[in-house]
Amino acid sequence: MKDHPEQTNNETTEEPKEKFNLKEEIINWIQILVTAALIAFVLNRFIIANSRVPSASMENTIMTHDRVIGSRLHYYFEDPERGDVVIFYFPDDVTEKTYYVKRIIGMPGDVVDIRDGHVYLNGSDTPLDEPYIREPMETPVELHYEVPEGCYFMMGDNRNYSADSRFWHNTYVRKEKIVAKVLFRYFPSIGAIR
Repeated sequence: MKDHPEQTNNETTEEPKEKFNLKEEIINWIQILVTAALIAFVLNRFIIANSRVPSASMENTIMTHDRVIGSRLHYYFEDPERGDVVIFYFPDDVTEKTYYVKRIIGMPGDVVDIRDGHVYLNGSDTPLDEPYIREPMETPVELHYEVPEGCYFMMGDNRNYSADSRFWHNTYVRKEKIVAKVLFRYFPSIGAIR
């Protein structure tokens, strides 16, 4: 009987490495970028609205240069309510490229009177309770508005520094021009908007 030398298996079971294919890599990256852009487009066009507030008109609820996110879907399921902070197309901009962020004060059919630093609704002798306003509103003259059906009367929380329904040529915002209900601020800090 012959002795057979012990055989050793020095072969490894590693899978052969795939060759780098620049063309496939570029196609993969393009697919990822196109998919990400499509997702961002759908989110921004149909689900959320992103807006930057450039002025002090909503302080102290939303500070100058804050960035906010609103839900575009919110008003598909329910109507806007008094006190909602909303993103809408500025009614005096026919191009509909300018977003404004204000609070809904007057609802469709409301009578809004502004006098002695307060807002009065529908002939009430009691002013609207507005804990969110920054400081007492200066009202050198009494103002009277009758909100048409399907429209809303908007005001900023920083009443003395807000270009809002009181000063626009097109005083009211139609429901279909409301883009989203503001949910929260995300820059420079995160916080819910009420």
